[in-house]
Amino acid sequence: MAAPAVKMIVIGVATVAPHVIFAYQKAREVYRILPGNVLQALAGFIFCFFGGLFPTLLAALEAARLSGWDETVRSINIILEESAKVVEESKKDDEVDDDGDGIADVNQISGNELVMRKAKLIMTKMEPERVNDALSGLYISWLAVMATLKVQFARTVTMALSIAHYLEGPAMHLEEPLKRMLPKDYHKWIPVCIRWGCKSIGMSIAWSIQRIISAFTSAIKGGLMISRGVMDYCVEHGHNPGGLIPKDLDDTYIDEVAGWSLAVLGFYIQFSFSFTAPFPFNILLMPFTLLEWYIQWAVTSA
Repeated sequence: MAAPAVKMIVIGVATVAPHVIFAYQKAREVYRILPGNVLQALAGFIFCFFGGLFPTLLAALEAARLSGWDETVRSINIILEESAKVVEESKKDDEVDDDGDGIADVNQISGNELVMRKAKLIMTKMEPERVNDALSGLYISWLAVMATLKVQFARTVTMALSIAHYLEGPAMHLEEPLKRMLPKDYHKWIPVCIRWGCKSIGMSIAWSIQRIISAFTSAIKGGLMISRGVMDYCVEHGHNPGGLIPKDLDDTYIDEVAGWSLAVLGFYIQFSFSFTAPFPFNILLMPFTLLEWYIQWAVTSA
């Protein structure tokens, strides 16, 4: 019965996976080519203008960088390499025509048969030991990141749970009206759904406040990273417009002035868009938004 849905998932993954792998490989090539000060400026741009949109995601990346970053990157590379092998073999399999009727075999089989065919392809083409080691490394990194985030956002979690707790009392008065509206078989779910709703509201309020705080602090951090990265690049390559940049950045306040100016601009832009990405960037950034929601829920719920 689930075969049609699984078929759609398989087709979706097969369609998206090559683009994800290609984007990651290109990003890794760019990372290796760019000098450190340029990377610093680019990272600062993300913190300055997106810190309020993805507070926990950026904090998770920072925590991963400080706790086993090399192992995390190695594990991701292994998974992408194995996935690339499967994607390549899947492309070849999509062109197989064993009966010679001019139509690919994958277009002549049922959803259940397609799922079994692709599952067999994955099982035979992947190296299980490499994948297992990579998943173990990612899981260990994830536990370290979650431990760091729980400490970092402990006040936000406490605030969310406190708001949810105080909302439950008044919200439980909705139980009787809901019982009159719903069939008796669903009455046992009403208290649970009310608590879920209160927790969702508490999370929304607490994380909205945290979003403002994170946007302000990350804008300051990112603005200074941009100004210092750009100035360091100029000094390194002999660019000095108007002779304003000294060789030692400790001898000037230009980086602070420029950094704080960018911080004000970054926070204002985020605030003007209510800490959400405007169209069409909201569509492009949807995977990061979903990941941000998941991390917030994981930090608050566990």
